[in-house]
Amino acid sequence: MKRESQTRRDALPRVKDMRKHVPPMAGAERNEQLHAQWLGRVGYAEALAIQEDLVARKWTNDSLGDELLLLEHEPVYTIGRTPDQSSLRGAAHLPYPLFPINRGGQATYHGPGQLIGYPIIDLRRCGQDLHRYLRWLEDLLVALLANYEIEATMHGVLTGVWVQDRKIASIGVGVRHWITMHGFALNVCGDLSPFNHITPCGIADIAMTSIKKEKGFAPTVQEVADRAGVIATARIGELRAVVV
Repeated sequence: MKRESQTRRDALPRVKDMRKHVPPMAGAERNEQLHAQWLGRVGYAEALAIQEDLVARKWTNDSLGDELLLLEHEPVYTIGRTPDQSSLRGAAHLPYPLFPINRGGQATYHGPGQLIGYPIIDLRRCGQDLHRYLRWLEDLLVALLANYEIEATMHGVLTGVWVQDRKIASIGVGVRHWITMHGFALNVCGDLSPFNHITPCGIADIAMTSIKKEKGFAPTVQEVADRAGVIATARIGELRAVVV
């Protein structure tokens, strides 16, 4: 058994090596509830492999703690599992690679200057309530943006976080065996023009915004990630709480 386990670990050397050398988030201590960590700039395929590895490990070992991976991506487009591909406007014109993935939702863009958050959370400990999990993510982002004096809100039936009629954060999650993957993308200070090549989240005439666009300046993505890790670690109990 030990030899088989070692073989599985060796099959993902890049994932193992990256996680081994990643320090804990500043101000967010590791605990049994949630471990937040900053991975820096990570290619999309590699980040997907890290998520899949963590989900597989948690599925076979429910004693493992939950994780929040915080990072930036190289420019990339993604689209969820949907037969409706109209939000891509045809993929041939896209200036960056496209990844069809196992999350909900339509097309979106990820790139430098955008904070990506991938929570790997076991919803079996949270009442197996996906709707509640989505609201928790939105609330987390609203609280995070309040740190930068941005009054963000949810937008009724549309998932994500908005500043008035401008979208500042997108959410698209996947769940496997009630363990979450994928997550949120918060526009901090990056170029928003790549969104013009798609219909973001399938919403026509949507206006995308960022912390920098709203405030005229912005902290670094890592600084926002540090704050996100602290808030998520402090608020994970809200997701765990039993609703009567």
